[in-house]
Amino acid sequence: MNERYLIISSDCHAGLPCEEYRPYLDPRYLDAFDDFLAERAANRSQALALNYDYIHDWESTNEEGLRGAFDSDQRDKELDADGVAGEVIFPDADAITGMESPPFGAGLSAGAIADPELAFAGARAHNRFLADLVAASPAHRAGVALVPVTHDVQRGVAEVEWAAEHGLRGVMIPTMWHDRPAYHERSYDDFWAACAANGLPVHTHSGEAPRDEYGDHIGIYLAEVYWWAVRPMWHLLFSGVFERFPDLKYVVTEAGAFWAQDLKWKWDVYMGGGHTTKKMAALMTGKLSTLPSEYFGTNLFIGASTMSAEEIRRRHVIGCDVAMWGTDYPHPEGTWPHTAERLRRDFASVPVDDCEQLFGATAARVYGFDVATLRGIADRIGPTPTDLGQDPARRSDPADVAAAQWWKAELA
Repeated sequence: MNERYLIISSDCHAGLPCEEYRPYLDPRYLDAFDDFLAERAANRSQALALNYDYIHDWESTNEEGLRGAFDSDQRDKELDADGVAGEVIFPDADAITGMESPPFGAGLSAGAIADPELAFAGARAHNRFLADLVAASPAHRAGVALVPVTHDVQRGVAEVEWAAEHGLRGVMIPTMWHDRPAYHERSYDDFWAACAANGLPVHTHSGEAPRDEYGDHIGIYLAEVYWWAVRPMWHLLFSGVFERFPDLKYVVTEAGAFWAQDLKWKWDVYMGGGHTTKKMAALMTGKLSTLPSEYFGTNLFIGASTMSAEEIRRRHVIGCDVAMWGTDYPHPEGTWPHTAERLRRDFASVPVDDCEQLFGATAARVYGFDVATLRGIADRIGPTPTDLGQDPARRSDPADVAAAQWWKAELA
């Protein structure tokens, strides 16, 4: 009853220092890459001028551990120390100055690239690096390939096929499509079909937003950035993508999970023909086969990253089979290198079976981890319920789980 937890971080990051992507880059783009590097160096200088003390302290204090962004052995050492048996890997390892990120900005802000050639060149360089990183420790790692599908659907399909053949286990698409077709358009169907057929969950990840609209008011960005990452979810859901491709999984990562409670309730009321929307619900005929909330845990998932106390409190309405905890390694806003302390602080009062799902079981199901292999790793490094200050015998109350989605009884 005090077995070590099998922890899979649903949100980690990896990337080379940008200039070191050169061997992975198609030689046709090297001149453009040199120009891009010069621009990046100027951007780092600007970031240092604005926030020197914070950046210097983080990078100097954690210099050895930060090498795990691209050094496989160091990465395994850091995950072991954090008690993490498996991880899901996104790009942009350096979240402060952006220097460990793919060529041409093809990572978290790929939708902003104007030139399709550069978008795919940068994405392919990162994907090839990532395939090498995953191959060095395949039991631990589920790599998420970059696919800037908004620029070219058929190129996107080809990159999905390449990713599947080379051991990657998911794809990340641009959060924003800008002046290109939105994700509800049927022109993307070949792409969704390829992802579903290859068992690769589709992701959007927090980061991109229309920053040019904010001026120097960073508070506006912070207020809105999660919304842009979540927005593709309802484009896919309400356009019937999951009806056409029922095996497709979509994950929104590092955009919190607090919003799921209200969306599941409100969407069910809307689509269930509540009083205020009966006149419009009929227009949804054929788009959905069940209530919107029922797609969560089947097609829709949340890489909730470092969950807040309030999100943990709401876990039953969000869904322990929906939300997946993560360290956000090696970003400074994550739990690394103090994950054990953070877990003790946040989860001491949470029942063990809920933690088992949030920490690893849901991620294992979404990404197809070999649980037997990871169990061997977890038995060596994972924390026990007692380590987290929990009662090992405590289990969640089924009545609490059922009561969390109270509105379903009203709709029935």
